[in-house]
Amino acid sequence: MNGWGVFSTLRAEKGVLFEYGRHWARMTRDAKAMGVPMPCGEKDLEERLHRLMDANDAPDATVRVVVVRNRGGMWEGSGIDRDSDLIAFTAPLKPWKDGIAVGVQPHARYAAGEFAGAKVLSWAMNLRWLERAQEKGYDEVLLLNEHDAVAECTSANVFAKFDRQVLTPPLSAGCLPGVTRQLLLDTIHVDGYHVREESLTVADLYRADVCFITSSTRDVRAIGSIEGEALQQDAAFIAAFQQAFGEYLALYVAQHKRGPRP
Repeated sequence: MNGWGVFSTLRAEKGVLFEYGRHWARMTRDAKAMGVPMPCGEKDLEERLHRLMDANDAPDATVRVVVVRNRGGMWEGSGIDRDSDLIAFTAPLKPWKDGIAVGVQPHARYAAGEFAGAKVLSWAMNLRWLERAQEKGYDEVLLLNEHDAVAECTSANVFAKFDRQVLTPPLSAGCLPGVTRQLLLDTIHVDGYHVREESLTVADLYRADVCFITSSTRDVRAIGSIEGEALQQDAAFIAAFQQAFGEYLALYVAQHKRGPRP
């Protein structure tokens, strides 16, 4: 009831949980910061999720994992026998599009806050901001921090290309440390381009060569407009990063392929 918990959203591809180790590391870090006891270890959780995927016949899916704290505070119920509950479910992958339309929400992130960047269950504000944006015909919404700098979207990180530099807001802007975001910073590379962190404003996005978002289930998707104003586009650039991500995903799946079901 209090939203006292943490969660993560993973991509399942051909029965493989893509970058599971990175998701586990982020989730356990956030759980420690929020005082949420993890109900099991890394390998145990992975096996449970694989059993869930098998039971749901969902080798290609979105996998949501939630850990809810049961103890603490004046609303703790009686007779509780577990410190936390583990909840997980699968859903079909959505056919995300390029050229997404985004709105802008000022003062949506407090970058200086102790728990900025933690992926916690108190997500109602994000959901309402996204709902209102969709009521206006937008697909997503840019969340600004207390300094009017871009932090992120409600469920995606933001990037902007300026010539050969590809910039994304630093974690100090109040954004979540997205797994795909980190892959583009340290693992997935496209020849001729350098991806790095730097503070961005909405004005910066308007003047960029092209802007895009990333997430575990959306990969790389170009932003088409902000508040109804069209942005510059670079289809070849977006295609190059989508291809690089796709190749990395295919290699990861091949290297982590599971054996036959028992």
